[in-house]
Amino acid sequence: MILSNSFIKDPDTIVSRGNVFKLGFFTPENTTNRYLGIFYTFSEKTVVWVANRDIPLKDSSNAITISKDGNLVLIDGKNQTVWSTNATTLPINTTIQLQDSGNLVLQDNATGAIIWESFSYPTNVFLPNMKMFHNITTGKKTLYSSWKNESDPAIGNFTMGIEALNIPQAFIWKNCHPHWRSGPWNGKIFLGIQEMYESGVHPITVVNNHAGIIYETTTDQVRFFMKISLNSFGSKVYTMWNDQRKNWDIVWLAPETECDAYGTCGPFGSCNAHDSPICSCLRGFEPANKEEWRSGNWASGCQRRMQLQCDQSNNTGGDGFLRLPFMKVPDFAEQFSSRGEDKCRSRCLKNCSCIAYAHDPNIGCMFWSGSLIDIQRFDEVGYDLYIRVSASELDSHKGKKLFITILVVVALCCMSISTFIAWCWIAKPKGEKTKDKRILEVGNIFPSDSTTIVLKDVSQKVNIEELPLFTFKTLANATDKFHNSNLLGKGGFGPVYMGKLDNGKEIAVKRLSTISGQGIEEFVNEVVVISKLQHRNLVKLLGCCVEKEEKMLIYEYMTNKSLDVFLFDPTYPSQNILDWTKRFNIIEGIGRGLLYLHRDSRFKIIHRDLKPSNVLLDGEWNPKISDFGMARILGGNQDYANTARVVGT
Repeated sequence: MILSNSFIKDPDTIVSRGNVFKLGFFTPENTTNRYLGIFYTFSEKTVVWVANRDIPLKDSSNAITISKDGNLVLIDGKNQTVWSTNATTLPINTTIQLQDSGNLVLQDNATGAIIWESFSYPTNVFLPNMKMFHNITTGKKTLYSSWKNESDPAIGNFTMGIEALNIPQAFIWKNCHPHWRSGPWNGKIFLGIQEMYESGVHPITVVNNHAGIIYETTTDQVRFFMKISLNSFGSKVYTMWNDQRKNWDIVWLAPETECDAYGTCGPFGSCNAHDSPICSCLRGFEPANKEEWRSGNWASGCQRRMQLQCDQSNNTGGDGFLRLPFMKVPDFAEQFSSRGEDKCRSRCLKNCSCIAYAHDPNIGCMFWSGSLIDIQRFDEVGYDLYIRVSASELDSHKGKKLFITILVVVALCCMSISTFIAWCWIAKPKGEKTKDKRILEVGNIFPSDSTTIVLKDVSQKVNIEELPLFTFKTLANATDKFHNSNLLGKGGFGPVYMGKLDNGKEIAVKRLSTISGQGIEEFVNEVVVISKLQHRNLVKLLGCCVEKEEKMLIYEYMTNKSLDVFLFDPTYPSQNILDWTKRFNIIEGIGRGLLYLHRDSRFKIIHRDLKPSNVLLDGEWNPKISDFGMARILGGNQDYANTARVVGT
């Protein structure tokens, strides 16, 4: 307590009777300025009120006292008044007392009447038993203002208070523009605060004294140290003191997500913090500026796709309502007392300016006209919001449109299929003539019989015709009619001949032997496998020949033949050519080829017959894996397969 003519000098303090709060001087972090303030005895860095917030003191030669006119004054080292309670009519005999609630009061000693109190001039902290007023008669509000920053308690950019002209709502404003909104108060909770739906007891309530004054305060159930502060970033933070850990636990804060910020998605836009992007237009609406919307600038909001009909006489052909569940209702709601939701709907439908409605048992009907702003989708809580749209946007009309669309699509598909079948029927004779002509060309060399036709069908089945086709005559001329002097070797498939085409290109011709243990299955398998592969260490398939009983594969010619010749044939004059460098390069090349087959190709292929005779060497001693007749193609995710045949050498 401070009596008349007494002084409290820096750094002295006065303490509330229950030792909860102190009044004294303090210095914020990262500055040397001094301020007069109120703070907790158990947490002295937690300042709840500042007297000279816009006029800092530069040293510690300061004091507070009661002046001759009865006001509490703060004077600096030059005996200049820095701050005063500035009450206009005062008795001469007054005292200052700090209450356990944190309220600093100036009292008349004779009557005990409170002349001035700090609760009526708050800074940035809302304490239990404080009142956040809005006098709807005079328009006067009690506003709480943030610090400029953590080191400067001067008035910042953000203020918080209550707006009660229609349905009471709590607000945070940034430079006088809405920054966050609590949603309407329904007598129990603020409809726009999700956390209030989840627990039955809340420390905040709103009171209407029915004399034009509505205020937000705490309930009588608060029996703990709690505070709601507005920080310099514009967040409203509800904290409780944890006596065990000796710190403040955050219970709730707002805005917490980008969707909590006022009007993030613009008019007729809805925000959902779990979506990406977070903003979307309400059903029946589209972005007002599509380029800005795509770039993440949603301020321009959305506009209607179809204008309202407002058909009051025939509701079935006019407007209707779309139900949006779990919503934070928009700002600027107009209240109308009604117990039933149906009455809200009929009343809104009859009013052409009514574009949305919602219903709460305590509030009654909530109507909206103009733009719908600050809409948010909650998680399994919130209210059903009914948006007025043109009848064409309703699901029933969309169902009819969908049915008609399906009929049209089905009809078009039927017409297309019929046209395609007719075209195929007309084109079929031409295709058969082409086939006959192709067989006729083969018949110029060998007479056509059933065997030729069967082989022809096989070639079409495995798409051999996608490869270059060589005639038997061409290959016979290239190999000098398969003369033994051109024989390169023999395998299970049959003999391999060296040949030279008319253009001078050298080739290797692999001819299926009629007595071979391998047949059409291996032939087809090799064509299918190797036609899908392309790698520097795999032999390149140039084409094939299928005529009568003849089945041949044409490869690029390998100058240095196969690896087994250099490894195992002692009579071959070039056996000693393979020094360690060449051997290492050959090993490395074979490894690269296998790696491609097993992992890097479009198909996972197991060769199953890899041996030196199936590794060919080109003119620069680069190895190329050949003979894929036994190869097996596996699926992309398949690591093994079963076989009923024993293959390989």
